[in-house]
Amino acid sequence: MSSDSALPQGQAKVAAVRSMFDAIAPRYDLINRLLTFGMDCRWRRRSVWELGLPAGARVFDLACGTGDLCRDLESAGYRAVGFDLSAGMLRAAKKYRDSGKLRAPMVLGDALRLPVPPESADGITCGFALRNVVDLDGLFAEMARVVRPGGRVSLLEVSEPSNPIMRLGHRVYFGKVIPLIGGLLSDRTAYEYLPKSVAYMPPTEEMLDLLTQRGFEAVTHSHLSGGIAQLVTATRGR
Repeated sequence: MSSDSALPQGQAKVAAVRSMFDAIAPRYDLINRLLTFGMDCRWRRRSVWELGLPAGARVFDLACGTGDLCRDLESAGYRAVGFDLSAGMLRAAKKYRDSGKLRAPMVLGDALRLPVPPESADGITCGFALRNVVDLDGLFAEMARVVRPGGRVSLLEVSEPSNPIMRLGHRVYFGKVIPLIGGLLSDRTAYEYLPKSVAYMPPTEEMLDLLTQRGFEAVTHSHLSGGIAQLVTATRGR
């Protein structure tokens, strides 16, 4: 895994991530739409579609934020349950519950220690939060614990294009433009941290190997929108 001495580790990272998402929660959805030009909506729908589970399947969305993926899961006919470390994000999700656009229970909790029995989910989604957990292998172990054999996981995360020209443009946009816009509309410190947090991610092959070691099969990796995002899917071994 890459390292960056400026990035918090251990429990300091947990506290920093919780505080950061509490701070940006009120305008989180709006800024996501602006910064991704709406592409994040397509990425989430693709993630839900890749689950390939029957209607009525119970799917846990980890680091659910304001419930974007939960709403997409419900639209696809799944029974969603959201979990998030940030109370601020769950408060921001209330507007969707109040308007009837979201029915899923939203639970305050750590994705590394989910308050659910073993094999209680048919599937798991997680949108752009793999780099925010303290222990990625621990997260995959917890997914293996709570997903039934034959169940599916679908995990979205940011990425970097392989094309040199696109990669250069992406680095400028991700490293300079996003903190600028995020700072104008929300919390600059948070939006400076988000691009840097990519350093927490291990190489792709190492990440896929971790899933395999935790008992997942048919592990696949896809680049989205020219490589600025990635999707990892896998099936829990029987």
